[in-house]
Amino acid sequence: METKKFTRNIENFVCENCGIGVDGDGFTNHCPKCLWSKHVDINPGDRGAICLGMMKPISVITKGTEYILVHKCIKCGHEKKNKTTPEDNFEILLTL
Repeated sequence: METKKFTRNIENFVCENCGIGVDGDGFTNHCPKCLWSKHVDINPGDRGAICLGMMKPISVITKGTEYILVHKCIKCGHEKKNKTTPEDNFEILLTL
């Protein structure tokens, strides 16, 4: 049986790193202010991860004109790539 690769969940959250309230749009997977995330999914949106560790932004990959943010879980070491959005703090992106 094949598992879904993406489940859209529209959820607001408070960033556990910087404390800002974030309005989710169903694709939001990190804080736009500090760029931190949380290890909650196995596949995007499924909320199937049991780790629940904080995911630190560690680098940025460029793909054409697109920026891909790389997060690493500070609890279990899992790495995940996420697309950036225009709302993301570009100054922090540049420091990565």
